[in-house]
Amino acid sequence: MTVRFALLGDIELRLGERAADLGHARQRCVLAALLVDANRVVPVDRLGERVWGETPPRRFRATLYSYVSRLRGILHAASYEAGAEDAAAEGAGEDGIGAEGTGAEGPAAVPGGAAAGRAEAGRAGAGLRIDREPGGYRLSVDAAAVDLHVFRDLVARARAEADDAAAHELFGRALELWRGEPFATADTPWFNSLREVLVRERFTARLDANDVALRRGGHARLLADLYVMADEYPLDERLAGQLMLALHRCGRTADALGHYEHIRARLADELGIDPGPPLRRLRQRVLTAHPGLDPVPAAAGPPAAPVPRQLPAPPAAFTGRVPELARLDRALADGAAGGTVVISAIGGLGGIGKTWLALRWAHRNADRFPDGQLYVDLRGFAPSSPPVAPVAAVRQLLEALGVDRDSIPVDLEAACGLYRSVLAGKSVLVVLDDARDAEHVRPLLPGSASCTVLVTSRDRLTSLVATHGAGLLHLDVISDADARALLVRHLGEQRVAAEPEAVAALIGYCGGLPLALGIAAARAVSHPDFPLGVLADELRAAAHRLDALDVEGRAADLRAVFAASQQALSAPARRLFALLGVAPGPDIGADAAASLAGLAPAPAWKLLAELEAAHLVEQWRPGRYRMHDLVRLYAAESGGATAERPAALGRVTDFYLHTAYAANRLLDGPDTPFRPVLAPPVDGCLPREPADAAAALEWFAAEHPCLLAAQATAFEERRYPVVWQLAWTLISFHLSGHHLEEYEGVWRRALSAAEDHSGEPGPRALAHWRSGHARALRGEYTPALEHLELALALVRRDADTAGQAHVNRTMAWVWEQKDDCPRALEHATRALDLYARVGNATWEANQLNAVGWLCARLGRYEEAQAHCEQALARFRRGDRPDAAASTLDSLGYIAHRTGRWASAVNYFEQALTLFASIGGAYDQADTLANLADTLDAMGRPDRARATRLQALDLYRTQNRAAGVERMRRLTERAGDDGTGEEGAAGDGTVGC
Repeated sequence: MTVRFALLGDIELRLGERAADLGHARQRCVLAALLVDANRVVPVDRLGERVWGETPPRRFRATLYSYVSRLRGILHAASYEAGAEDAAAEGAGEDGIGAEGTGAEGPAAVPGGAAAGRAEAGRAGAGLRIDREPGGYRLSVDAAAVDLHVFRDLVARARAEADDAAAHELFGRALELWRGEPFATADTPWFNSLREVLVRERFTARLDANDVALRRGGHARLLADLYVMADEYPLDERLAGQLMLALHRCGRTADALGHYEHIRARLADELGIDPGPPLRRLRQRVLTAHPGLDPVPAAAGPPAAPVPRQLPAPPAAFTGRVPELARLDRALADGAAGGTVVISAIGGLGGIGKTWLALRWAHRNADRFPDGQLYVDLRGFAPSSPPVAPVAAVRQLLEALGVDRDSIPVDLEAACGLYRSVLAGKSVLVVLDDARDAEHVRPLLPGSASCTVLVTSRDRLTSLVATHGAGLLHLDVISDADARALLVRHLGEQRVAAEPEAVAALIGYCGGLPLALGIAAARAVSHPDFPLGVLADELRAAAHRLDALDVEGRAADLRAVFAASQQALSAPARRLFALLGVAPGPDIGADAAASLAGLAPAPAWKLLAELEAAHLVEQWRPGRYRMHDLVRLYAAESGGATAERPAALGRVTDFYLHTAYAANRLLDGPDTPFRPVLAPPVDGCLPREPADAAAALEWFAAEHPCLLAAQATAFEERRYPVVWQLAWTLISFHLSGHHLEEYEGVWRRALSAAEDHSGEPGPRALAHWRSGHARALRGEYTPALEHLELALALVRRDADTAGQAHVNRTMAWVWEQKDDCPRALEHATRALDLYARVGNATWEANQLNAVGWLCARLGRYEEAQAHCEQALARFRRGDRPDAAASTLDSLGYIAHRTGRWASAVNYFEQALTLFASIGGAYDQADTLANLADTLDAMGRPDRARATRLQALDLYRTQNRAAGVERMRRLTERAGDDGTGEEGAAGDGTVGC
């Protein structure tokens, strides 16, 4: 006969199918209070508080003893009836210690441990008893017999399970254990609080189970339950997202978008907030029918990492290059045979067709790389923007390989190590286009012999031969025969054959450069009735040459080709062509181009289409245009933009500034420090307003190189306020995307603009503050503090209370990184006092948590507890689940350090619930690690190990090597001391 204890509903002891009589409600509460901490000593005072409330009656100890004595008899009878062999009668002494009451635990005494995993039904053995021990009582029981512990164990196993089918089954078994409200007959503050925690745990488990079901393609079966849950929890955004996804997959996209509008309106009416970024991103993906929303078949298991297919479209009019393509084929074959990475450095003149050759070969051989093809434009020789830094390029490659951006190390060496690890054993083609030199390339080379790399560059990259065994292919101009074949591809054999002399002249003027031939052919295509001789005469009349193309004595008459195409344009298109030559950035969006020219969007689109038809610009992504660098050089030197250049640059930089300002507001809300007041945009500038935070992030990602170039242009044009204001708009994007090198760079320029060219203390203080923060993020703490001291002096001189608070907050974080917590606490406390004077509730709550965390680090636990509890109350009133979760983690750390194990577990589990609700997997990993330390300290090693395995899985997913190593060491080490000294650091104070 099985013996089971039920807490997830009425408090019951069930013998098979029969419920035992547990006596009156208070006695049931004693049993429940002991079962919650099964196999652990519960101090008498704590037990009294749980059963009677904060003020137990004067003689509660005697009453408690009588309840325990009766419960012993009930448990003894239950053990006897169940056929337990060693349920020997306990001693009847006043201390309640029986013959075996030494406090030693049996092998199956740990909640959530191996016994719990054997069967939910559980079996009571001889160890079912209540012992009196120094300081309190211990109820020894097989945890598999207590539904609460079985529920938590099953949920933990489900979350750690890699197989979705197995996880779905585990979640189902866990949720079936619930029969109603936990401890239904108990009504004391402790039980009420624990009941709320368990209800949240159940709700989060249901959400996790929903995610698994949706991944398995169960959207249709899940839909009815999701509607019921949405009625019960109308403001939960994660649940709303699940319902939207299920509706969309069921072909009810209009209903999915309608539900988004429903929750958006309720959030606005009841809480005064908008939906968070995850729900807004989902709405955008539903609107665009993003393929990532398509269901994964049930048999497919967990979704695999995406296979990157990043190659740009192949050149449509590619002709010739047969020997070169054969060389590349041989290089691949030789590399495969020799087991080495093949790097074909395709060097040569700009416009000679390096990228075309690489893409032609890559597309022709794409099927030989089943794990994907990667492409990065390194912009090594771009005339209008700096080369892409290796750290930025490797981040781009890792994100294309499916690595979460938050998991990518900021250090170049670490990021490259992760890149090589992800590619290990895979067959991937990597195309690195327009590299500056060998050092630009080396960090981006895979370590796996199964990968192939193509590099294009105007540099010969000869050092790659010695260091990486590269095969070098120096590209020359195409032959006259291939040039003629290229013209035939564009113009047709009949037209080319009709004018052999004109064709020969065209080939001669183009100098064997495919770029020039393509532009000349486009000019001829646009006028099919013109004789080719007319075009040849136009080229002959051009007086200027692009001197930069006089390579190795070969002067290619590209100016004549460009001039002929330019003169064929309409006057407005010629004007835009000239302005595009001076526009900041490697490419330009249609809206930015409209502001550059001072036009409305529709006319700008029409002119861009005219330039595209003439092959003078390329729409390489929808709505984004770029020029070949030689075309850009010609456009810039053609003189058409000389008079208009200052006004055009003013319009386009204002476009970037005001649009970035609007996008930042969607990401950061109203509480961002040092928010600047912008001057109105200049006449002719038409900034954009992104629709939501997801659209704002997409805009920042697309325009990031242009924003950096716009800041440099503003500096050159001496528009110094725009320099630091643009840097300010990028703060959130840079920090959230870990663009730390760019973060430091924009503030270095902003500091120069503010310090050398501005007498205003505000911009100077901001620039020093952010420069200090950027240096600190790189571990350069001494120069960081020098910048911060200068910032502090400036805000003090300006009597800027909020500014003083912000700078002191960052200084506290820097001193903590230097492991000087007393100094850190001085600055953190000063910041808290200043925030209180400012009256901003959000800032003050953040700083309460920061002060609490530092007090905890210094062992001042009462102060730490008080500060963090104040912060938590404010975050909950302000509906800040992310901040509340971090504060709960701090409170868990404090409770752990003060030996309040159950409270620590409670705090950590609440934090985990909140982190799960907002998708905070990164913080979940650290909190799980902290929870495991506490469980160890409580003497629950099996559950601690299960929790560490969850943390280990997350750390692995996030590529956090230190966390992986620590979890592996602690899960494998016998006799873990469980002190938690190595616990993941809390995040009570931040430096931004």
